[in-house]
This record gives sequence, structure tokens and C-alpha cells, in this order.
Amino acid sequence: MPTIYQVDDLLKRAFREDIGSGDLTTIYCVPADKAGSGRLVAREEGVLAGIAIAAKALVYLDRSVQCKLLFKDGQKVSRGDIVLTVEGPLQPILSSERIALNLLQRLSGIATQTALWVKEIKDYPAKLADTRKTTPGLRVFEKYAVQVGGGRNHRLALDGGIMIKDNHIVAAGGIGEAVLQVRSRAPFTLKVEVEVTNLAELEEALAAGADIVMLDNMSLEEMRRAVVIGAGRAQLEASGNVTQSRLREIAATGVDYISCGALTHTVKALDFSFLLDK
Repeated sequence: MPTIYQVDDLLKRAFREDIGSGDLTTIYCVPADKAGSGRLVAREEGVLAGIAIAAKALVYLDRSVQCKLLFKDGQKVSRGDIVLTVEGPLQPILSSERIALNLLQRLSGIATQTALWVKEIKDYPAKLADTRKTTPGLRVFEKYAVQVGGGRNHRLALDGGIMIKDNHIVAAGGIGEAVLQVRSRAPFTLKVEVEVTNLAELEEALAAGADIVMLDNMSLEEMRRAVVIGAGRAQLEASGNVTQSRLREIAATGVDYISCGALTHTVKALDFSFLLDK
């Protein structure tokens, strides 16, 4: 779960962006002393993620607003389910509803898609992981949603681990040299991952002592052979051209992890509505 400081920082930026100098429509047509109640309602089936963050958004402008959470993150919701109720002064509630909805819809969409993909490979040992292909400023929240959906997190940021990719290999002068330089300077507690595109590069990475090898855009046959070659020598991560329709056949090759940017960069928001009680 994102920390309270991360949530506060996100909401501060979100409200500055959305309200500007003031919510003119609400200020002009809703009396400042008018109170009421409302509810957040699911419009389709999915996995809930971000409900506490949505509640925090609804009380952000006025701490006298009261929210009651009726579902928890990770629970399945169906069309018509009321996931949260809110009551208090209507001006701050109406000015915050869009931010609450946007965050809840985005995170629940990620959790829902992740859960579907995890289900596809439940019969195999392979674990599904996300990538750094996230919305700038929302990474910690989107990766949290992946966890809620049953997926695993790859590194959170560039300081979260060592991953030697193609451009690092070119700049360092080869796989062996890149790993050597890393091993000579990095703390021994850090694992080293190397991206490879063919079996010859896999052999180089293994010989250099890589802990994890990413098999980038390899064919199914290449991945099967990589599993045989790398057995017991390193963990293997399949990546590139990963779609839901290919998940099972990739998992069946025997790789340890399948990473996919589509879990966060290509996802449909789960539909929710905010309705005031009449």
C-alpha cells in the first residue's frame, strides 16, 4: 500500500490540477451550508483497488466529510454494488468526486486485468510481473494495483535493482564486461539481471554470473531451450510481445517470470459512478 505521504502528495497535485482557482459551477449553484450524502457505485464487474485512496480524496477538501467503506481492496465487485458512502457538506464533496473516481477507476482497472491474466497461468509455476511502463507520478499506485490483482512487482525505480539492458551492454562493451563492472562496484546483496535476445547471449550472461536473465522477444522454442540451458544457473524472465492470448504458452515453456507492460500502460478503467442521494 502506498504510504500516507505518497497519497497526500498525489492528492495535492491532483486537486491543484483539477480545481485550479476554484470549482466555479459548484460554488455558484450549491449553497455553502448545504449538506447531503452520496455513494460510489460499481458499473461493471471487477476487482476493487484504491478504495481507501478514493475515500481520502473525498475528505481532502473538508475533514468534516464522512466516508464509510463497504468493500476492501482485492474484493470482487458486481454491477450495482455500492462500494462507499459519503455524507457532509456538498461543496467539497462535489469538487472532489472526479478525482476519487479517476483514481478508483484506474487502479481497479489494473487490478481487474492483472487478476484475469494471473488466472490464465494459475496451472504453471511462472509468476506474472509488471514493468516500469507506468503513468508518470502514479507508479507506486499502479504497482500497488498489480499486487491487489495477484501480480508481482518488478523493480519500483532505477534504484530498486540492477538490470543490464541492450544499451548498457553496448555502452559497457559487452555482456561480460557489463556484469564485471557491476559486480566490482555494486553491493554484493543486489541481484544482477541481464537482458538477452538470443541463446548465445544467454550463455554469455550465465557465464558472467547473472542472477536473473530476461529473455527479450524470444520465440517459444528459444524459451524452451533457454529453460534447459539455464536450469539451476539463473532465474529466467520472459518479456516482450506478451499478450493475454499468449500467456499460457509462454508459461508452459518453464520460465520463472513473465513481465508485461500492458498490465499498466494498456488497461481499461473499471467503470464507477458517484451519485448523490435525493
